[in-house]
Amino acid sequence: MVKKVLKFGGTSVGTTQRIHHVANIIKKEREIGNKIIAVVSAMAGKTNELLSYSKNIDENFEKRELDVLLSSGEQVTCSLLAGALMKLNIEAKSWLNWQIPILTEGEHTNSRIINININKIDEYLNKGVAVVPGFQGISKDGDITTIGRGGSDATAVAIAKIFKADTCEIYTDVDGVYSSDPNKIPVAKKIDKISYDEMLELSSVGAKVMQSSAVQTAMMYDIPLEVRSTFTDRKGTKIFSQENIDYSKSVTGVAYSKDDAKITLIGVEDKPGVAANIFEPLNKNQINVDMVIQNISSDQNTTDITFTIKRDDLVKTKEILKANNKIKYKNISHNDKVAKISIVGAGMVSTPGVTYRMFRGLADSNINILAISTSEIKLSVIIDEEKTLDAVKKLHTIFDLD
Repeated sequence: MVKKVLKFGGTSVGTTQRIHHVANIIKKEREIGNKIIAVVSAMAGKTNELLSYSKNIDENFEKRELDVLLSSGEQVTCSLLAGALMKLNIEAKSWLNWQIPILTEGEHTNSRIINININKIDEYLNKGVAVVPGFQGISKDGDITTIGRGGSDATAVAIAKIFKADTCEIYTDVDGVYSSDPNKIPVAKKIDKISYDEMLELSSVGAKVMQSSAVQTAMMYDIPLEVRSTFTDRKGTKIFSQENIDYSKSVTGVAYSKDDAKITLIGVEDKPGVAANIFEPLNKNQINVDMVIQNISSDQNTTDITFTIKRDDLVKTKEILKANNKIKYKNISHNDKVAKISIVGAGMVSTPGVTYRMFRGLADSNINILAISTSEIKLSVIIDEEKTLDAVKKLHTIFDLD
């Protein structure tokens, strides 16, 4: 007997028929004696539907009330799955965030889980399946909170950690992690095993299979993960610790995102502290800055500073920069029609020529690089958005991932 956390995403529970199918998956686990905590997302499309209701009331709907609204999606799924399990004669009970409770801290719509009370559920697992909502919790003030898009992954991993589960399985509509988006790149291959480090990098640069904060938590506490399909019996992708890295392959996957924007401050007065003065107010307004490039002018007196942000933050960022009286610059330009293309692989550490091969491949396809960012096992570039698929296909072929 092992203790398992099974997380089912929105497409897995998108209809009542699919919820019945999920119930049968859980039934098989119970019949072999495993203790199961099922973490569920809202039914596919439900969160967007609820969000549209809020926008019809007010484009700037109050965040506390937005959390109350959005959290109702998972509540519906919890009840339906518990009912489907009972119909199969499996003892089951739904537990809402405040009943457990799942404790969070941070601002509304972007909280993080800090603790979970295990007593009631741990005792219940001896006789039945606990069905728990993902994506949400409750603050120290007793307010319902949500933990951001994709937050059900974070809930599942946090539960696996705190309940000391033997494994955490993420059920979705694909049968594992692929070398690129299989819907856009038909020749993409399923990856059988991947390290936490590689999965974290892929998640952070556009791969939508798992939320990056969930992967980070799993890596910190060495929680074995498996991404697998709800709709097939094929083996999924196992996500392991660093000793499972395959250094023989230079690149594991190619990811992309189209939610970035590029800003350039032209002719910035070059003096100590200028970068801190630019980015401090952005940090205070919780605007995440990604790539940063600085070019010093020939006279050594001015510099151009380019950086990328999320596209949704573009208007707010420009307003903050224009209101910042601590910096002087000649002009500001922006481009919100860009995409970030990234290659990720543990073997990049020990394989020479990866950077050259990427840049040469893009150049041969007449794709201009607008910005560059690197880490030990990741290389990202910003390019024109219209060239996204051309770039991904080219890099996928260059690094033998087809």
